[in-house]
Amino acid sequence: MRRTWFALVAFALLSVSTYGQESRDIDVISVDAAHPGAAISSQMFGIFFEDINFAADGGLYPELVKNRSFEFQEPLTGWHEILAYSLPKGLEPPKGELDIRTDAPLNATNPHYLRARAYASGYGFYNTGFRGIGVKNGAEYRFSAYVRGGGATTLRATLTDAQGHVVGSGKLEGFGNGWKRYETVIRADATVDKARINFYVDGTGYLDLDMVSLYPVDTWKGRPNGLRKDLVQLLYDMHPGFVRFPGGCIVEGRRLLTRYRWKTTVGDIASRTTIVNRWNDEFDQRPAPDYFQSFGLGFYEYFQLAEDIGARPLPILNCGMACQFNSSETAQLNQLDEYVQDALDLIDFANGPVTSPWGKLRAQMGHPASFHMEMLGIGNEQWGPRYVERYKVFAAALKAQHPEIKLVVAAGPAPAGEPFDSMWTTWRELHADIVDEHYYMSPDWFLKNSGRYDHYDRKGPKVFAGEYAAQSSGQTSPENRNNWKTAIAEAAFMTGLERNGDVVRMASYAPLLANVDAWQWKPDAIWFDNLRSYGTPDYYVQKLYANNAGTRVMPITPLTKDGLYTSAVLDERTHELIVKAINTTAQEQAAEIRVQGVSASRTVKVTTLGSADLAAENSFEHPTAVAPVASTVEMDSGKIAGRLGAYSVTVFRVPVPQASGVVAP
Repeated sequence: MRRTWFALVAFALLSVSTYGQESRDIDVISVDAAHPGAAISSQMFGIFFEDINFAADGGLYPELVKNRSFEFQEPLTGWHEILAYSLPKGLEPPKGELDIRTDAPLNATNPHYLRARAYASGYGFYNTGFRGIGVKNGAEYRFSAYVRGGGATTLRATLTDAQGHVVGSGKLEGFGNGWKRYETVIRADATVDKARINFYVDGTGYLDLDMVSLYPVDTWKGRPNGLRKDLVQLLYDMHPGFVRFPGGCIVEGRRLLTRYRWKTTVGDIASRTTIVNRWNDEFDQRPAPDYFQSFGLGFYEYFQLAEDIGARPLPILNCGMACQFNSSETAQLNQLDEYVQDALDLIDFANGPVTSPWGKLRAQMGHPASFHMEMLGIGNEQWGPRYVERYKVFAAALKAQHPEIKLVVAAGPAPAGEPFDSMWTTWRELHADIVDEHYYMSPDWFLKNSGRYDHYDRKGPKVFAGEYAAQSSGQTSPENRNNWKTAIAEAAFMTGLERNGDVVRMASYAPLLANVDAWQWKPDAIWFDNLRSYGTPDYYVQKLYANNAGTRVMPITPLTKDGLYTSAVLDERTHELIVKAINTTAQEQAAEIRVQGVSASRTVKVTTLGSADLAAENSFEHPTAVAPVASTVEMDSGKIAGRLGAYSVTVFRVPVPQASGVVAP
């Protein structure tokens, strides 16, 4: 059997399977703690959010009524009459009708509403929710709607399970002749993963309805328009350095008419403009004709989310180009004023004083303080001369008025070849701030490219590894898996990101979230259904790096050798040396790590992540089948000895107080 070399080991990994193979020779790996290297960005490892896989509506944004404002292309999508066959035997349904109207609407940006006309009291209809409605026993849900009365007296709502059993109810009443918002709270008395909400009109006449909502009371931080707690908790637990939003191709739109316009996503949620989601029919094998964006989760909520989880905001704006994989529609250069003004106004919205026009709106929404935006993306995954021409227009205006804002530009959709090479040549010539690289490649590619940034120009633009994920089957394949094979390959690659912290400023896995019943793209970091969620092995790799980020690159030898990948950083905030070792082989190995410049004996914190089975995955039933395990090991006179398990990631946190001899740069 071939000899395998290792950088670091942990005694805590004795439990990992070795397939009966005994350890080979002990390798000595050295970390020079006395000579910290280049500074690492405090935003090094973050998250990328895009509304794909029903990640926003039907996911992070926990509205339970689908098409609450009746603005889908088919305005009654999600809404159905209660028919005779759905009622108990022998009962005839009260008669009535549903009618979509636009005369005297709630507002101009939400022009459609529902008129429910009852010819007999008790006329009923229902909403299916996003692949069903998930409710929990004892939890409270805010039932609300804008209502205008026309004779009918009450709107009752009941939550029912698949057998028709009522698990919660509430009612709205006292309606007048004009639009007004009414609300009550419904408490569920059972847990149901795919409930539906039924509505009944009492009295004869009609009710005009808009913004019909069923919303959890228990949201992240208890906000009325807050986010789903379990999903935000998973993000918070990562301690990400940044949040990139609102996504990638979502920004571009398939046509410019359906591009993302941030100004339509802020202010009163009842006045936000619903548009079709560009992922609704992108893949023939996963069509989603009911996929729209309500923008209840808009730019204000994105900024708030970043602040809540301790991350810096990185918004991306359309540069005047629709997705080049679709229409490639492009605004003329003399039509860019609107786009550029959107960028300038966004900086005002994020950072401006409360006396400025957009800063005033931010304050009115509840956040008078600045969101401290420092970066802004111009375009998502564009390439070619048209993109460069439009970037120059943006850069001239933004740099003149806001030189403090770093601009992020794209290098195209692939990690090599054309247009990647020509775009990089251009960005070097233009002295761009940060270049966004994307790679959805095989696990083997990630292993082979751990040294990708070792020879990048240290004086050129910085790198943002903005979207990456190992593809077990192939790019866009519905057979892709979130297994340990993909995750450990990403972990090995990330040692190269960390070792080159002077070049790579930020990195984020993509996509972030996926609804198990409504996904378009695999793999994804976090999976969820109507009630549950779990992090994949890939998620835990990202979390491990973000939770163990440093401020300085540290010299370590060897870097990679025979299936072993290593990196070391210094955290000047906690006075700890953090060493990561990834063993991608099937053999457990013995090794010794020597920390030069630290001679004292200390207790070292160790976190291990691994599985002897490369096909291992997490699931709703086994959410932590592959998850980190914490332990400690003793360092004796600057040396750590132990064993590194097969197919494992190990992180050591070594205390190095300033008195230990570590030299500050």
